Amino acid sequence: MLSPETYSMLGQWALGFCKNLIVAFIVYFIGKWIIKRLIRLITKLMERSKVEKSLHTFLASIVNVVLWFTLVIIIVSILGIETSSFIALFASAGVAIGMALSGTLQNFAGGVMILLFKPFKVGDYIEAQGYAGTVKEIQIFNTIIRTNDAQTIIIPNGGLSTGSMKNYSTEKYRRVDQEFQFAYGTDYEEVKKAIRTIIDQNADILQGPVDDSPVVAEPWIGLTKLGDSGVSVTTRCWCLGTNYWAVNGYMNETVYQKLKERGFMFPFNRMDVTILNK
Repeated sequence: MLSPETYSMLGQWALGFCKNLIVAFIVYFIGKWIIKRLIRLITKLMERSKVEKSLHTFLASIVNVVLWFTLVIIIVSILGIETSSFIALFASAGVAIGMALSGTLQNFAGGVMILLFKPFKVGDYIEAQGYAGTVKEIQIFNTIIRTNDAQTIIIPNGGLSTGSMKNYSTEKYRRVDQEFQFAYGTDYEEVKKAIRTIIDQNADILQGPVDDSPVVAEPWIGLTKLGDSGVSVTTRCWCLGTNYWAVNGYMNETVYQKLKERGFMFPFNRMDVTILNK
């Protein structure tokens, strides 16, 4: 049989454990209430800041996990259980997981940066990582774009957030640069006049500066190069970004057709070989 001292010690331990258990339950319910309120507050703040929905859902989940982990550690310590071993175990596991998923974590960090700072958005036409297309979806780890020939390209966010990128949709207006070659001996003034007529006939080409853009200027035509096979005439025209490809195609097709009809010659590379008879 147990001695009276043992019974007394067991009673004191049970009484102390019950007190700690009651405190742990109180802390649990209070902590649960605080966590819910904090998650709601964080979610509302991110919604007011117009943070991407997928991002604020993910961040809220991470905050929720961290808060619950903290609450569990507090409750375990209240019950008198040593927590240092638990923390060391979780820290070691976190380091191991971080090393194993280093590339994935880099893509996650890149996705967070993209969704927060928004260098591009869904619907923008971008060129990055050797691909060009319209952004269809921005995910946490990847960005999905659709090319002009209807290919779906998945680009990891890590390289996308740290590498160079062209965003063709941030500006309202774009400049269409063209270079046309003509044979030597061609009357440059006549070519310039004919191209200017073609430009003036297209309503999508802006004919001068606009109030909402400091860079837009009137169309420019100039002789820019004396090549091996001919002279190069360059044109620079401004248009709305949405009309870029239409204007680009119009200039190529119309200049070739109209100037060919007027007898202007478009040169091609050639090599003259002279044979000397001894």
